[in-house]
Amino acid sequence: MRYLTIALSKGRLTDMSVELFEAIGIDCTELKSSSRKLILTDEKNKIKFFLAKPSDVPTYVEYGAADIGIVGKDTLLEEGRHLYEVLNLGFAACKMVVAGPAELMGKLDQLTNKRVATKYPRIAREYFEHKRKESIEVIKLNGSIELAPLVGLSEVIVDLVESGRTLKENGLVVLDTIADISARLVVNRVSMKMESERINAIIEGIRKELEKR
Repeated sequence: MRYLTIALSKGRLTDMSVELFEAIGIDCTELKSSSRKLILTDEKNKIKFFLAKPSDVPTYVEYGAADIGIVGKDTLLEEGRHLYEVLNLGFAACKMVVAGPAELMGKLDQLTNKRVATKYPRIAREYFEHKRKESIEVIKLNGSIELAPLVGLSEVIVDLVESGRTLKENGLVVLDTIADISARLVVNRVSMKMESERINAIIEGIRKELEKR
C-alpha cells in the first residue's frame, strides 16, 4: 500500500488541521513534535504529512506531490489551480472584502481611475473586471494593505477581514464583500480516482467530525 501524502498550510491552520486528523484516528505525533524533518509519517495508516507555505499547497496538490491539502479559500481563489475542493472545514473564517474610506460608501461606481492595493491581484481583477466590468490598476503589496489608502497610494483595497478592527481603527470601512473565506480540504484529481476508497474514508471521517462540533 502506498503512502497518502497530505500537505498542510504552515501557520494558524496547522493546529486546527492536526486536531481534525487526530479526531479521525490519524497519528500526528511526529507532526506535533518540534522535529526539523520536512516529511512526517504516520506509519500505521501509511500517511505522510508535510508543511508548506499556504500559497504553495494548491500547487503541490495540483501536481500530485500531495494527494490531499488543507488551505484557505483565499489561496485557492488567488492560485486558481485545477483540483477538487471537497470540504469546507469552517475554521479560520473571515471575509474577502473591498474596503476604503467611509466617504466612498455607495460611491464605488463614481471612481473613474481606480487604484486597488492588495496581496491578491487575481481576486481583485476577477472581482472588478469580470463582476463589476470596471478596469482598475492593481498595486501589489505584501505588508499592511490598510496603509495604502491612508497615504494616497490607492483609493481602495482588497483584503481579508476578520473582526474589522484594523479597518475601523484606521478610518476605513467595508465597501463590498467579495467572498466568504475559510479553510478547505482539497484533493488531487488523479488521486481521487486512484485512491478513492482511502481518500473518501478520510473525507467522510472529517465530515462526521465537523457535524459533531
